[in-house]
Amino acid sequence: MIGLAVDTCLDACSVAVWVDEQVLAQHSEPMRRGHQERLAGMAQETMAEAATAFSALDRIGVTRGPGSFTGLRVGLAFAKGLGVALDRPVVGVGVLEALAEGAGDGFVAAAIDARRGQVYLQVFDGGRPLMAPDVLAVEAAAARLVELWIGGPATLVGPGAALLASALPRARLIERAAPDPGAIALLAARARPPFAPPHPLYLRGPDARLAEP
Repeated sequence: MIGLAVDTCLDACSVAVWVDEQVLAQHSEPMRRGHQERLAGMAQETMAEAATAFSALDRIGVTRGPGSFTGLRVGLAFAKGLGVALDRPVVGVGVLEALAEGAGDGFVAAAIDARRGQVYLQVFDGGRPLMAPDVLAVEAAAARLVELWIGGPATLVGPGAALLASALPRARLIERAAPDPGAIALLAARARPPFAPPHPLYLRGPDARLAEP
């Protein structure tokens, strides 16, 4: 199986090409804005490096959030458009799950700074989710970690991991700004059909508000 994975949800634009869970090529560039202008070119460059034609793809993987409202829509629109053009399935991958992938086999908490004193949080143990993705006040998220952790090695990963470090002071801290594109590729490769069309995972409403009349 040959696939293309894309991610624009956080502060990076990332692409990976895989064959049978083996990543052939991947690229990631830090950026807070400009994903829309860079994504198509990066996909072409990565496909060329992998010596793979777009017509050879069997599926497309894309992160669906949580993350930047604008950013995640860029990735989803690109992946869905490519899926329609090639008549290939598009597989949605959660950003928190992708952050946790490869971070360890034990207790892993993936966290993203959601601003306004909140974090996006999902916790795993041995790769099994212990909770659904959620947006919580930092204090509530810390309490959730203490509640779910039953001892043993623990890892906090993601751009919000440091906000929760005091909850599990002995935990390993991985301050990763965005998921590794290879991890997104592996999760998309392991997904099993049937695939529902990926929808954005926002978890909370937009910061922007319409002006009062």
